[in-house]
Amino acid sequence: MKKKDQNSYAIIWETVQRIPKGKVSTYGQIARIAGLGENARLVGYAMHNIPRGSSIPWHRVINSKGMISLPPKDGMYQLQKKLLKKENIIFKGEKIDLTKFEWIPKD
Repeated sequence: MKKKDQNSYAIIWETVQRIPKGKVSTYGQIARIAGLGENARLVGYAMHNIPRGSSIPWHRVINSKGMISLPPKDGMYQLQKKLLKKENIIFKGEKIDLTKFEWIPKD
């Protein structure tokens, strides 16, 4: 991994740590809050590269449609959905209502 990516990943992970229980954020929103512009794809790479055993709440990051980005047949999809439901996030079909559950930082 390039040093630039390592630095960006650390900033992304710190931002994701701020998402409170019961809220979600989109890849693009995390990129903007982290000062990385519209680089949602980089956020996706950072989520994929979270160190094992980390407490980063990766499951709270979803796509801009309000959906989990992993394929539904992937076991991680099921885990993400389970973790979100455990935090009282409601799904309508496969979607989360971002007007209700999206994290809006206070600062």
